[in-house]
Amino acid sequence: MNTNTYAVILAGGRGERFWPMSTSRRPKQLLALVGRRALLVQAVHRLRSIIPEKRILVITNADLLKAVRALLPGLPEANVIGEPCGRDTAAAITLGSALIKARDPKAVFCVLTADHVVGDAAVFRRTLKDAFARADAADILVTIGLKPAFPSTGFGYIETGARLAGSSKTVFYHVKRFVEKPNAHSAERYVKTGRFYWNSGMFVWSLSSWERALRRHRPALGRLLDTLTPLAGRPGFQTRCRLQAELKRAYVGLEKISVDYAVMEHADNIVMAEGVFPWDDVGTWSALEKHFPKDAHGNVVVGNGELMESSDNIVVADDGLVALVGVDNLVVVKAGAVTLVCRKTHAQQVKRMVEQLRRRRSAHPWL
Repeated sequence: MNTNTYAVILAGGRGERFWPMSTSRRPKQLLALVGRRALLVQAVHRLRSIIPEKRILVITNADLLKAVRALLPGLPEANVIGEPCGRDTAAAITLGSALIKARDPKAVFCVLTADHVVGDAAVFRRTLKDAFARADAADILVTIGLKPAFPSTGFGYIETGARLAGSSKTVFYHVKRFVEKPNAHSAERYVKTGRFYWNSGMFVWSLSSWERALRRHRPALGRLLDTLTPLAGRPGFQTRCRLQAELKRAYVGLEKISVDYAVMEHADNIVMAEGVFPWDDVGTWSALEKHFPKDAHGNVVVGNGELMESSDNIVVADDGLVALVGVDNLVVVKAGAVTLVCRKTHAQQVKRMVEQLRRRRSAHPWL
């Protein structure tokens, strides 16, 4: 593989739909929600055989730097970068690309998310390697799409066009368009066509192609890249107060925008790699049903739980005991001094509860 390959892992989300276990100090990506290791640690380990740790960068929040570095002792300290404030994925990727450009202007890099669950790591790595080869050979932006397992309304979609010629095991397609999260009727229609894939939020491109896309579709981010690259090339980028102040000044005036809105929905040189590995963004507590065994009554229990005459519940006990009697279709999560109870159909509303609590000054210790 090209020795100029890098990875940028986005690890700045707050994971509010997994409250109360996920908090501002210990968000979703730092939790072992599925598997024995934190989701972020799993994301780094999946790359180790194809990208050395010295070329894996993690973009997180400034207040999580210490916790993330503690989880990833094998990464050079300078490879874990804290944003002074959240400005969504487009800015985070631009920050990562500035660090890469300061090291290697001829680089090709992938953009991955820290809080997804990916199965069949060998197929995942093969897909990445094939995408790196494509992106290194042409001025294209590669995205990875997953064949829908069901008509989800929780994911965005990618509509594909013609299949590209090639000898790799990974199949590539031209991309017609990106579609935001649809309603149930549209999702069913998309799946029936066979042309639509789930948008995984994973990308591969050369530094030069990414830079051209920024200058064409989001000039403000192109200017951010120009500002950050010389800063990123200086020693002590993450420790010297003056450089941190310059990074903050560059960030505070930026619009908050995702890479899909900023670039992908406007570019005409997008190619999709078909991902045939298991994947889930684990978006709410109800998603745990796909990753843990159920008892004879359809209950999922993670931790210490006792159930009687209860069915189709999800119970997560971070400590202590959760006991249910005569209830169905609930999510019950105990994390420290906080207990969450909601219907499974309302799992998406947990984020709204966090917002409500945040408005109450007295609730801050629980967030």
